[in-house]
Amino acid sequence: MLQDFANILVYQWIGLVPGTTLGEALNFFVYDTLKIFIMLTVIIFAVSILRTYFPPEKTKKILSHKSEFFGNIVAALLGIVTPFCSCSAVPVFIGFIESGVPLGITFSFLISAPMVNEVALIMLWGLLGWKIAAIYIASGVTIAIVGGYVIGRFKLEHLVEDYVYQIKMGDTEIIEQTFADRLYYARDYTKEILKKVWPYIIVAIAIGGVIHGYAPEDFLAKYAGKDNLFAVPLAVLIGVPLYSNAAGVIPIVTALIQKGMSLGTALAFMMSVTALSFPEMVILRNVLKPKLLVVFIAILAVAIVFTGYLFNIII
Repeated sequence: MLQDFANILVYQWIGLVPGTTLGEALNFFVYDTLKIFIMLTVIIFAVSILRTYFPPEKTKKILSHKSEFFGNIVAALLGIVTPFCSCSAVPVFIGFIESGVPLGITFSFLISAPMVNEVALIMLWGLLGWKIAAIYIASGVTIAIVGGYVIGRFKLEHLVEDYVYQIKMGDTEIIEQTFADRLYYARDYTKEILKKVWPYIIVAIAIGGVIHGYAPEDFLAKYAGKDNLFAVPLAVLIGVPLYSNAAGVIPIVTALIQKGMSLGTALAFMMSVTALSFPEMVILRNVLKPKLLVVFIAILAVAIVFTGYLFNIII
């Protein structure tokens, strides 16, 4: 139905010719915009209700009593449904450390939360199908588990800034909510998220439309396909200085894949933008000493590059 509406709008009402670059680009923009906003509204509302059962205080209590590796798994999974972005990195990190959450488990959460989130899942599912969305979740959670576990085994607690251990934030009372309260929260949170991300989505889909309509069919297949050995690390290097959330990068990644970029290279690019961006590293520097920050970046970069190569080989 949405595709029919996009076809009528672009080719009948506006009068563009099917198969032309401008017509294909505008059709891509109209269809994907409608589909993404409908999916975001419905699924973010549902996920928001689930999220009310995992407030930060409860998350800290759950993670503080978990052993290594099992705790890394739980932290990575909780990162999917728990709100986190680079602007909240410092208070989240301090709160977890102060609550006694082991360092490695904390890092599993910090890796998973920005890399794997409901917005990214919804958009990938809608644009590329459930199989690629599942691959995205599996690879992101695996990186979070392994990365956090490795950091935990290194015993690098002494490389956290000293003031973090000196802060005593105290326990915050967990207030039980009725289901009606959860519905009100989900409504308000959905509105808040849509207000924040709609400009990024519009711009990203517009860029994706340009790529979809105007990029030569064989350009990306030649330079960013499976046969280019340097495509994956180059994609990661390009993604690091960029700053975007999943809503802003996924429509672009979708268009790149449709034009010939290999899946592994596209996933590596997306992960580097959402989990390894330079602005986020600057913020994390407030709580991590330089050596630990370098270790964190190195482990994450190697894991992302490995993931890109792996999926280029098997898919």
